[in-house]
Amino acid sequence: MRPLIASIDLSAIRHNHAVAKRCAPGRQAFAVVKANAYGHGVREVVTALFDEADGFAVASLEEAAEVRALHGAARILLLEGCFEAAEYQFAAQLGLDLVVHSELQAQQLLAASLSRPLNIWLKLDSGMHRLGLSEAAVREWHGRLLGAGQVAELNLLSHFACADERGSEMTEQQLEAFLDLLDLDFAQRSLANSAAILTIPAAHMDWLRPGIMLYGATPFADLGVAELGLKPAMSLTAQLIACREVAVGEGVGYGGSWRAERPSRIGTVSCGYADGYPRHAPSGTPVLVRGQRVALVGRVSMDMLTVDLTDLPNAAVGDAVELWGAQLPVDEVAQAAGTLGYELLSKVTQRVPRRYHQG
Repeated sequence: MRPLIASIDLSAIRHNHAVAKRCAPGRQAFAVVKANAYGHGVREVVTALFDEADGFAVASLEEAAEVRALHGAARILLLEGCFEAAEYQFAAQLGLDLVVHSELQAQQLLAASLSRPLNIWLKLDSGMHRLGLSEAAVREWHGRLLGAGQVAELNLLSHFACADERGSEMTEQQLEAFLDLLDLDFAQRSLANSAAILTIPAAHMDWLRPGIMLYGATPFADLGVAELGLKPAMSLTAQLIACREVAVGEGVGYGGSWRAERPSRIGTVSCGYADGYPRHAPSGTPVLVRGQRVALVGRVSMDMLTVDLTDLPNAAVGDAVELWGAQLPVDEVAQAAGTLGYELLSKVTQRVPRRYHQG
């Protein structure tokens, strides 16, 4: 078997969920499990949170159906709502909480003949300008949907653009826009993503939406997981599968873009961009070999990458390599590669075996 495994600590996910709930006592939470639970495995994550989570949040009807098959009672929030008129009946059969972010969706909802009414979340565009209704449109549709036969609960939701930037003026403006609508009679309200859960108590409302924090990565550039009390859930581990000596001036990898400036010892690692490791990670990106930091060198290949072992002379074929995980935060690797931990975790491909444990 190729020596590459994504080892996932389900107890860490439960711990991180508990951190979210402790940040906002008395509130409920939709655990965000879209994109295969950010690459961690939706089946295993939903099962791990079966008795803890008040609900789950997903991006598509297909994801919602998968979660419903795993949990018959939990509330399931469909974050982007339905994409076609015919989907509303399926949403009703699944018993979903449904986001309505456009006038077209609202019209389709009122025209639908449903087997049972749905919990509806009107989405306010409070300033992110991605999805959502204007304040005026929220007020209009609140009046039209309240008491409609297709609607069980009528709720309000929005999403922060800059909650990961502490002290952001945009966040204050978005919070004010949300609060300005609370003169309307909404049953439930939801605003806080992971960053807001951790640092903006005024945004906690009735329902939290913890996403990246569940998986032990940070939404902040200046606050690490240890400072936030979170535990990394995924460790991506490989092995050294070859070691070689390289003379001064010799290149390593495709294009020979990295050249040895000293007599060097190069190790080849059983992980590449087809596994989800970022192809654009530059030389110098940290990698752990035998628990010691070494530097990525040369271009990442489809199935392999190379590291500089010159300062780790005892490293040998078969030694363990951590690409990210318990000892090397995914956020640090992401920062070196010019991306986010969200992307690295969600892009770990299906050919990487997941191994689950309880801590």
